[in-house]
Amino acid sequence: MAKFELKLPKMGESVAEATITSWLKEVGDTIEADEAVLEIATDKVDSEVPSEVDGVLIEKLFDVDDVVQVGQTIAIIEIAGEGNASAEAPKSEPVKEAVQESPAVAEVTKTVVAAKETASPIVNSGERFYSPLVKNMAKQEGISQAELDSIEGTGKEGRVTKNDMLSYIENKSSQPQAAPSNTEKAPETAPEVKVPESKPAPTPVVANGDDEIIEMTRMGKLIAHHMVESVQTSAHVQSFIEADVTKIWNWRKKVKDEFFKREGENLTFTPIFMEAVAKALRDFPMMNISVQGDSIIKKKHINLGMAAALGDGNLIVPVIKDADQLNLVGMTKKVNDLANRARENKLKPDDIQGGTYTVTNVGTFGSIMGTPIINQPQVGILALGAIRKVPAVVETPEGDFIGIRYRMFMSHSYDHRVVNGALGGQFVKAVKDYLEAWDPNREI
Repeated sequence: MAKFELKLPKMGESVAEATITSWLKEVGDTIEADEAVLEIATDKVDSEVPSEVDGVLIEKLFDVDDVVQVGQTIAIIEIAGEGNASAEAPKSEPVKEAVQESPAVAEVTKTVVAAKETASPIVNSGERFYSPLVKNMAKQEGISQAELDSIEGTGKEGRVTKNDMLSYIENKSSQPQAAPSNTEKAPETAPEVKVPESKPAPTPVVANGDDEIIEMTRMGKLIAHHMVESVQTSAHVQSFIEADVTKIWNWRKKVKDEFFKREGENLTFTPIFMEAVAKALRDFPMMNISVQGDSIIKKKHINLGMAAALGDGNLIVPVIKDADQLNLVGMTKKVNDLANRARENKLKPDDIQGGTYTVTNVGTFGSIMGTPIINQPQVGILALGAIRKVPAVVETPEGDFIGIRYRMFMSHSYDHRVVNGALGGQFVKAVKDYLEAWDPNREI
């Protein structure tokens, strides 16, 4: 019998390692090709690693919570034949995403990895190993070596995991700083807990016997952290505008069947709206920026994030790269491809990175408008409300009259540190103008 080496596949240019979160197969189990063998977690997404061959799992080289480098052998699978199959093994395809992290979450990683250069270095203490992600989180949050060494780890052999760090940071921010009494001196070895004076401790929530306590998922914790961080980082302000999309509604109704017959794709409103946003970003490049300290980074590429809700209630933001370079057919195919792979948990890590501006469709759930939170490190996000059939004043050369129109609210949230009300309002007005100027005779 031959032996096949299952290696940790490449998961994107910026992903060098992953942590094993669970084994889905045990030694002795029969495995089919493309069947998931184990689950891993990177600092960007949770993923499954599938087998490339049919066979029997005969050896697991790593345990849960172990950190594995890309390209390392993680398991041995016995297959029919002779010799060692690792040399002739086909290249690993990108892993299948089991749980996608939000848009959020792709940017959380960037924040964590961008650790402060001036912070004291975090090192392994004795036999206690800290992963690079844990070290960077400690640097970002200003956690000292002694403080990190005091954190109780839930991983293998007491290893501190990302969830341990998130829990510690959350508890640290909500724990009041104890002052020593006049009669008893506080122990010198007691860890120092710093709490911002402007952030009072939250009121404790007490659950009674009838309440259900649901533990937040790892992804949920990261999303919560990213949302709070965004509000604390950016000065959020909103501009609202209503667009008449009657021409678009009627045009799509007229051409959607022909479009599907010719292109094999469903023509939804999303690519039409994305096209208008991309054009507006080209007109107002100072909306396509990021802030780094006291500097502004003006992005060369227009990469549109497309917020999508998943079946489990979480959110992910796949990115349409160079959106302003796509025609409507290309935009439609890209939107449908990303949306379908998001629903099937098949997005690659690179699919959710590099966004420069985000669009979210709150109208999908019936909301007519919303005030979305900016997806850091971007400076703007546009919420599209539900399209409603309403009576409205229609201006014509012959005079004004009341007509039935299809209208939609758009809510533009932007970072008031670098985007003033004039720019924020002009940008969303440009999106409205592009939508209302739609050519009802446009060829597909």
